[in-house]
Amino acid sequence: MEIKPLSALWSDAVIAPGNTYGRHDIYAGIHKALRMFMFDTLTRVGSADSADAEGLKDTLAQLRSLLAFCAGHLQHENEFVHAAMEARRAGSTTEIAGDHVHHLLELAQLRSLSDAVEHAAPAESARALARLYRELTLFVAHNLTHMDMEETRHNAVLWATHSDQELAGIEQAIVASLPAEESALSMRWMIPAMNHAERVATLSGAQAQAPAEVFKGLLGIARANLSAREWSALAAALSVPERLAA
Repeated sequence: MEIKPLSALWSDAVIAPGNTYGRHDIYAGIHKALRMFMFDTLTRVGSADSADAEGLKDTLAQLRSLLAFCAGHLQHENEFVHAAMEARRAGSTTEIAGDHVHHLLELAQLRSLSDAVEHAAPAESARALARLYRELTLFVAHNLTHMDMEETRHNAVLWATHSDQELAGIEQAIVASLPAEESALSMRWMIPAMNHAERVATLSGAQAQAPAEVFKGLLGIARANLSAREWSALAAALSVPERLAA
């Protein structure tokens, strides 16, 4: 019996062969960032020591940052991407919109569970942490299938109803709406989650168009979050010094 990947189960006709690449993919970068942020946080929660107060405090802080980031991401998709899809193909976001409502409930539950861990008595802390880990695992699993559906079904609609220039415009509108702190957090996870070619394309665009201080800030994020080998390759591609001035 042939076992198809999840992405193929939606329908063999969802995306025509060859269309997965070569079109502007509004989900690609941010979804890579979300996956890395989720996996890193899930790993930290799973390995957290309930008896290490400082370590646990740092882990819960990252978890809460992830939860806020996910809530913001849902809002941006609803306001910008879903609105654009519904304007040209009514009803095309109905199923995913239902997922978004469910995800908001999950986010609220995870915030409550993180509070329970923080305030648990020593005898109950390990048990509360174990429950948080299980629920976070399920949340990540739900998001993986959710993002795949967006990258297949939603991209099929977006590519059929919008030009690449229009899709880039939607993406730029989202970026322009972000507060500075959220924008920096997004790039903190997006840059290391990208492959080399994607990093070069993103940062060379910023190098050509963004203010010098913005580009310098992005280089700082890259330097702090890439391996030495990744940073060296990126610096060479951008013709910037490997040793950045403070």
